[in-house]
Amino acid sequence: MVLPQPLVAGRLVRRYKRFLADIELEDGSLVTAHTPNTGSMQQCAVPGQQVLLSKSDNPKRKLAWSWELVRVNEHWVDINTHRANRVVEEALRENLLPAFQNYSVRPEFPFAESRIDFMLETENEKVLLEVKNVTLCCQPGVACFPDAVTKRGQKHLRDLMLAKEQGWRAVIFFLVQRGDAQTFSPADEIDAEYGRLLREAVSCGVEAMAYRTLVSPEITRVEQQLLISL
Repeated sequence: MVLPQPLVAGRLVRRYKRFLADIELEDGSLVTAHTPNTGSMQQCAVPGQQVLLSKSDNPKRKLAWSWELVRVNEHWVDINTHRANRVVEEALRENLLPAFQNYSVRPEFPFAESRIDFMLETENEKVLLEVKNVTLCCQPGVACFPDAVTKRGQKHLRDLMLAKEQGWRAVIFFLVQRGDAQTFSPADEIDAEYGRLLREAVSCGVEAMAYRTLVSPEITRVEQQLLISL
């Protein structure tokens, strides 16, 4: 997926109130940017880190600047959680995921009391697929989710188990935005209940997949499947 252009370089001063970040630009000026990420952003919101911002010319926006990427361990990390679904959708529509070749793609599918990110369909099969954006490594080389306790994420796992019971193929899809990640594991020390539910879901037939992205100042795209350790 092509990122907004041009991106402007800066250094993170602080992130606060969840959606705000103060950024020092290369000319020394200080701007406040919207932060499109509701997580704790552990490892991604450390003062002094190199960041890239986009700027909107929409006069109706309260903040013209948006925080897009951050440099962690010599790799760019896409912190814009709103873009994660679009990256996965692009991979699905372009048949870049071997498990989902030539499926129709319907975003935001209502199921139970939730909206699952995608419903995929062929003549013979229907699939519910929920995407989670991953920006944390709990250990060197080990990406993990979540970075904060997530009741919403727990609910999605229960929904996928219900879908499996009702005859759907159900998939939890971890989009790993860390170029240094080699494997994926649930973040048990952060949200033990999520880890327990993920293992229960897999034991019930829900499929867990993790794919690492390639992130640059120009693009974010699905690159490589990772092993999952439960």
